[in-house]
Amino acid sequence: MRFSGLLLALVCGLSSAEPAPPATSASAVRAAASSAAAHPLMPGTETTKTLRLKDAQGTKKTEKPQRPSPWWVGLMENLTGGLRVAVWLVGAGLFVWVLLRLRDWLQARRGGAALAPLAPTHVGSLDIRPESLPTDVGAAAWLLWQRGEARAALSLLYRGALSRLVHGHGVPIRAASTERECLALAAPRLGASAQVFLRQLVSSWQAVAYAQRPVESAQMEALCQGFALHLPDDPRP
Repeated sequence: MRFSGLLLALVCGLSSAEPAPPATSASAVRAAASSAAAHPLMPGTETTKTLRLKDAQGTKKTEKPQRPSPWWVGLMENLTGGLRVAVWLVGAGLFVWVLLRLRDWLQARRGGAALAPLAPTHVGSLDIRPESLPTDVGAAAWLLWQRGEARAALSLLYRGALSRLVHGHGVPIRAASTERECLALAAPRLGASAQVFLRQLVSSWQAVAYAQRPVESAQMEALCQGFALHLPDDPRP
């Protein structure tokens, strides 16, 4: 009896209780949270900035490794000022020399002959232009000798010889060539007898012009007579 009464009371209580509320979904929860955050009475968010010291070692840039300098840079840095200028001058001279050799090589490659240098008008103070000389140099020199003008006579013979060598034989005598240089330059272009004559003429000229020594009259006559024979105006046979 007692058990039946308890069961009846339990059934009655369940029937009279209110129904349970439905479960809340996740989307509804998020919507509610967003609505609450937007309410004007809710406090807002604040963004602040704080200064902090950076680690100097951590922020140091990595230096790029330096390439070793060429050997000649170190050499130039170790030289003194005078030696450095001398080295630059030598280098500039070598550069000019290479350019000149390159020019000559290019001219040879193109088959063009180098321009011949202009013949000098004077050798030292002596005028060797053909128009400044008499037609018969030997005869004019002998007349000067007979008048007692030994220096003028030998000067005329030497001028005439230089003019014939330059304009007739193509000897590359220059304006500053000495007597010894003229003999050396003329040797390959003259025969044996002409070389002997030219050496005697130069020796006689040096004796009168520099040593103030007289020349034998027979020697002077032989030079005047042999001038046209050994140094003709037209050396072609």
